[in-house]
Amino acid sequence: MSKDADEPQAPAEPEDAVEIAVDDAEDDGDDDGDDDGDDETTSRRQRENDRLADRIAHQFAQQWSMLRSERRPDPEPIRTGPSNFSRAQVPWGVDLAAAWSWRIVIIGIAGFALWNALTFLAVITIPLVIALLISALASPAVRAAGAFGVPRGIAAFVVVIGGLAVVTALFTFVGQQVAQGSTDLADQVVAGLGEIKSWLRDGPLHASDSQINQWIDQAAKGIQDLAKGNVLEKVTEVGTALSHVLAGVFIVLFSTYFFLADGHHIWAWCVRLAPRAARERVDSSGRVAWISLTRFVRATVIVALTDAMGVMVAAAILRVPLVAAIGVLVFLGAFVPMLGALVAGAVAVLVALVAKGPLVALFMLIGVVIVQQFESHVLQPFLMGRWVSVHPLGVIVAIGVGVLVAGVAGALIAVPLAAALNAVVQHLASYTAVGDDPEKLLERELGHA
Repeated sequence: MSKDADEPQAPAEPEDAVEIAVDDAEDDGDDDGDDDGDDETTSRRQRENDRLADRIAHQFAQQWSMLRSERRPDPEPIRTGPSNFSRAQVPWGVDLAAAWSWRIVIIGIAGFALWNALTFLAVITIPLVIALLISALASPAVRAAGAFGVPRGIAAFVVVIGGLAVVTALFTFVGQQVAQGSTDLADQVVAGLGEIKSWLRDGPLHASDSQINQWIDQAAKGIQDLAKGNVLEKVTEVGTALSHVLAGVFIVLFSTYFFLADGHHIWAWCVRLAPRAARERVDSSGRVAWISLTRFVRATVIVALTDAMGVMVAAAILRVPLVAAIGVLVFLGAFVPMLGALVAGAVAVLVALVAKGPLVALFMLIGVVIVQQFESHVLQPFLMGRWVSVHPLGVIVAIGVGVLVAGVAGALIAVPLAAALNAVVQHLASYTAVGDDPEKLLERELGHA
């Protein structure tokens, strides 16, 4: 055995070191054998050294990354806790006011949109409301006819046609009275103006003829200024107004007939539009509103007839012309509370002044005041206070709102609608006693529904 075999073996070197040793040995042998391969050997050794350096750098980077991860632990997960919001942080009054405020704002916006829609369709909505008032007045006649076995449709048709005939005959009679008395009234107007001119000159004012003529010229000029303008535009406006009036009359007639003939079916359909849990109260509220509306119309008709008869009696005693026309005007004006009778009475006094002079006009004014005082202190408390509980301030506010929104027609329908709304609010308020929680009552009713 050789000497190399007897020596103990060295520990195994890494693979790269072995390869380098083998390459060194081969290089040594090559150096002994051939000096021309030195350049090739040097370049190969340089490549191997570069490869080894890259591997060492990669391993160093991995070990450094592991050390950094051990030194910097992962962040702890975010944990939630109880909310720090408490209703006690806001005063109770502010919280309640805020809750009411946004609800009122939303209700106001919805009401404003609905009101604009109704106003835009005023040519249809106002005749419908007028037809509703006429139906409230004429419904007892239809029920009375039904009690004798007359079908409801036929009874409604007869009532509508009969009412139309009565109104037509009344206006025809008034027109004939005005036509017959127009000549005498013209002569009386001329004489009355002369008496007024004499009173201005010889009375307490002691106005001169030049001042009186100047006042007359100013009045005439004002009338001429009002009459100036585009004739075609005025004719177009008049034509549009007449077309709206004719359309409104037909809508009133047809709507009145169907309200009287099929009113219960129409109301049942409207009730079915409401949620099931609210249908009972919607139905009862509508019936209460209809009763209030019917009472209001009946009371207004009685008051209007009383005013018309009283003014007509006073005019007949004083021998004022156009007694029937004055009575019809007062009757129609009484449907506008507080304002209609006042305007109609002023017209009656003006006719008396023009036709009979200042003294007769003064007595006519006294008669109108007596009639209106009887209405205000006897009829209104007895009828309106008993049948329709609407405060006078509420009446004034309703009339003002109606005039601003829809003019004369708005003043006509404002108070009946206010009376019906007042009755509905009182009816719904009767369901909840003092101290009850409306939300709990609603939940209880929905649970039983």
